[in-house]
Order: sequence, then C-alpha cells, then structure tokens
Amino acid sequence: MARARTVKRVGVLRGAGRSASVGSGRSATITRKTKETAIELSLNVDGSGRYDIRTGVPFLNHMLELFTRHGFFDLTIRATGDVEVDDHHTVEDVGLALGQAFRQALGPKAGIRRFGEAAVPLDEALIQVVVDLSGRPFLAYDLKTKQGRIGAFDVELIHDFLLALVNETGMNLHVRMLAGRNPHHIVEAAFKGLARALDLATQRDPRVRGVLSTKGTLSG
Repeated sequence: MARARTVKRVGVLRGAGRSASVGSGRSATITRKTKETAIELSLNVDGSGRYDIRTGVPFLNHMLELFTRHGFFDLTIRATGDVEVDDHHTVEDVGLALGQAFRQALGPKAGIRRFGEAAVPLDEALIQVVVDLSGRPFLAYDLKTKQGRIGAFDVELIHDFLLALVNETGMNLHVRMLAGRNPHHIVEAAFKGLARALDLATQRDPRVRGVLSTKGTLSG
C-alpha cells in the first residue's frame, strides 16, 4: 500500500549541470544534464495546450500531456534517464526542470492572480488542488491509494515529482483527495486539478499593480 505523506516545509533541491534561458513572453527553455538524466524542456505559460512530451516513462508522459492540455500551456520535453535502474531519477528531474521553467517564465510574477484552486472529478475520484505562487516552497500531499503501482509505474513517484516541482517553482501546493478508489483516476484527477489551478494562478489580472502581496515581492 502506498502511504500518503504530508510535507510541512521543504527545502530547495539543487541539481548539477543546469542552465536556463527566458524566451519571448512568458516562456522558458531549460537544459538539465547530470550523470543520471538529460533533459531539454520548453514551456510557454500563455499557450494553447500543445504538447510534445517524451520522457521515457509512459505514465509520466500521459500525466504531463493532460496537464498541458488542461492548463492551456505549451510544453515540449525530451528526457532520457537511467530507467533501467528505475524511473525515480527521470520523474524527479523532469519535475525539477518543469518547476524551474515556471519560475523563469513568470519572473517577478507582476500582475498575476497568484492563487488558484480546482476540484476535479474522474468517475469515483474527486481531488482538490490549491496553489499559491508565494515564492515559498510548501507541499501538503494527501493522495491515498491501495495499490502501489499503476501498470509498471510506482505511485509514490507522484509525490517526488510534485515535491521537485514545488521546490523549483517556489509555490505552496495542497493536493487533497476527497474521494477515490482507482489509483489511475486519483492521479489523473490530481494532474488535471494542478493544471487548472496553475492556469488560474498564472493568469494576469488587470486590477493587480505590481505583485499581489503587501510585502511587495513574491520571491519568498
């Protein structure tokens, strides 16, 4: 049985061999290379839901494709890793690269709504996701599944992916399971909820001047 974990506070995960460049508009291209993985990732926050994702982990591909479609982002990923050992390094490092891309693309976060929330059903599953692009990494994770695997995929790696994403984006993320039985439904609803919540949080609001914070910064 996969046990859900709640992380009270998380530190930033540092990786080797990374570079990042900010593209036009709210977009970024990330290159990350270590002895375990090599990743090229391009993100456009103001996209239309287009994706071209090849990570070498089929279930992760599926989750990121629907994340991109439901968040109306554009995302391209080319990742290779030591999947002959297991999927952990690839899943975690893709999360790191995606989080860094969001952080780079959003920059100082001027004019954005900052907060986003979505509750997404998938048959018997109902997952609530709440996002705050506060600059402070915090993950509260509450997905419970009786099965430890979805096909060949280890469900525990979803926690590791989200932890890496949270750390690099610098966001507060709560993922809560309100109902569910089938692990595929649970995880898929969580990724769709994350997509919708991030879409809301990253949208520009014409009423916001500077950043939506009395501190005057969303950098932590």
